[in-house]
Amino acid sequence: MGSRGVAISLFSGAGGLDLGTEKAGYEVAAAVEHNADAAATMEKNFTHLQSEVIRRDILKVPTSELLHAAGLSAGQRPDLLIGGPPCTPFSKSGFWLEWKRSGLDPDASLLQAYTRILDEAKPRAFVLENVYALTYNNKASRPAYERLLREIDQAGYHFAAKVLNAADLGVPQARPRLFVVGVPKGEKLPELPEAKHGGSWERRVTGSSDRPHVTAGEALAGLVTEPEPEEQLRGQYAHLLADIPPGGNYLHYTAEKGHPDPLFKWRSRYWSFLLKLDPDKPSPTIQAQPGPNVGPFHWENRRLRVPEMRRLFTFPDDFDFVGTRSSIQAQLGNSVPPLLARQVVERVAEVASN
Repeated sequence: MGSRGVAISLFSGAGGLDLGTEKAGYEVAAAVEHNADAAATMEKNFTHLQSEVIRRDILKVPTSELLHAAGLSAGQRPDLLIGGPPCTPFSKSGFWLEWKRSGLDPDASLLQAYTRILDEAKPRAFVLENVYALTYNNKASRPAYERLLREIDQAGYHFAAKVLNAADLGVPQARPRLFVVGVPKGEKLPELPEAKHGGSWERRVTGSSDRPHVTAGEALAGLVTEPEPEEQLRGQYAHLLADIPPGGNYLHYTAEKGHPDPLFKWRSRYWSFLLKLDPDKPSPTIQAQPGPNVGPFHWENRRLRVPEMRRLFTFPDDFDFVGTRSSIQAQLGNSVPPLLARQVVERVAEVASN
């Protein structure tokens, strides 16, 4: 058992939140993950799990099975519950779909799977992670977010919620995520971590002025990688990437940027279209399932290689992913950077372990 006790992991993915949880002193003893490759990645890297990763639909997994898988007997409760329910209905990049904006995505019910287990398992503390767009004041996000907080309250917990940009906490990637943490009512409430780094992000300044953001160039320094078959861009726009400067995107080819032969209208594409890394800044958010022309791409005019993405998410270099190149990108793109997770869980542990 970890020095701070047993954790149960829901929606585990490849284990980014889990890895940070273990670095903070807990032992992840049981995990639920429906995706076969992600579950295999968990089992390959978390060899001390009390049982195999539960690979079923979480809506059909009783809490009693989870507790048994974690090695807990009747009457025992976990020290920590962690998880990040899939963000499909609330993802900012998905709001162009009317059925998602209208809150009709069935994946929204996975938030209730989390609160059901929270209510039944009665952990000593919990950490829930999700996309920050869940907090948006629109007809898809707002009712779902309010219901989530209401169900946490009904389960007997009070909580703190905050959007954290991973770059502000030392991750070489600008990745804003919502964290909700809590403990039983009557106990001291954890405080989420404050920014330790700062810099520009999406046309504004974020974080702390004490230290600059960790840059992509710093994160990838000294990393030796082998070429990957999928790294070369192909298709109608592939040849355009070479002329785009580091940190730039398709706007390089607009009249507003002074291009002599404009190919695109101003703000006619999503911002990450033909987006290139700047070695002097953190990476922009790396998506799980980017389109063929969606970056960030390496400043060497190619797709990022798996070892490079691993660094930009703060996974250890020896963390072994299972699956195809596209599967691994999806696992990474859906993950919580372990360095960010560790700092969140450490703040929870400071209260819950006392």
